[in-house]
Amino acid sequence: AQAHPRAGNRVGYPPQGSGAAEGHHKPKRRFAAVHVMATEGLPVLLACRVLEVSESGYYARRSRAPSPRSIRHAWLTDVIRQVHAVSRGIYGIRRVHAELTLGRSITVGHQAVELLMRRAQIQGISGRPKFRRVVGVATAEDRVARQFQPDQADELWVTDVTEHPTREGKVYCAVVLDAWSRRVIGWSIDGRPTTALVTNALGMAIDQRRPNRSTIIHSDQGTQFTSWAFTRRALDSGLLPSMGSVGDCFDNAVMESFWSRVQVELLDRKRWSTRVELANAIFDYLEIFHNRQRRHSSLGMLTPVEFEARRQPTTAA
Repeated sequence: AQAHPRAGNRVGYPPQGSGAAEGHHKPKRRFAAVHVMATEGLPVLLACRVLEVSESGYYARRSRAPSPRSIRHAWLTDVIRQVHAVSRGIYGIRRVHAELTLGRSITVGHQAVELLMRRAQIQGISGRPKFRRVVGVATAEDRVARQFQPDQADELWVTDVTEHPTREGKVYCAVVLDAWSRRVIGWSIDGRPTTALVTNALGMAIDQRRPNRSTIIHSDQGTQFTSWAFTRRALDSGLLPSMGSVGDCFDNAVMESFWSRVQVELLDRKRWSTRVELANAIFDYLEIFHNRQRRHSSLGMLTPVEFEARRQPTTAA
């Protein structure tokens, strides 16, 4: 292979203008690298040869006055440090930018603030996660395997959450269902889909039924159900947590069928004005209509309360 025409007699160095040198390292960055190498005791001439920059160019850059842009960046970095310190180390890029533009009337772009904070290694404090969960990992195995025909009460419980809009905002409802009698044994309603929503529904079911230590509580892998609080509540009560696979409605088919009926028979029949109006309607549907009045084909056209009374007289109606 022929030598590069500008290489001269240099042996063992990449040719000037090659992509390996100029395509990946800008001259000003290489000058900065020369300075670092020089402070570590390496001769400037050797450092310039290794990085393929001229020695005269290096010294010329050192003697050159700082540019207005670099001066402004240095000043902005100092101001950003002040803002970050005043915020007790809490503010991130968005709030630092807001303080600079709104609080101190400094004209600066969001990307410039991001760049300077990254260079200065300034970071804000992010919020803690809502749910204690290992992402993508179920906290329980699937103990049901789509077999939703238990032989007795409190052998298998299923649970899930649904949502529905009102003019004030969404209403969230968590329900615990006994798969044997289809009876709603626990429920909770709130304006947010928090861990407390599902934990309260589970607590209601536990208080009503006093299950034995072989009862399975089956759910999907929603963040509320994989949370530490829900899992701890189930285990402390002697329940056996179970979870279906991600994104497969058939793994919790009983609850999916239940919510489908609620949607058709209650939620979609009108537009709800307030959260209280919808919450009252859901309560009436679950406790009065579903448990005590609605006849279920899977129960031989009995209501859940009637089915439990006939099959298991000791169960409280």
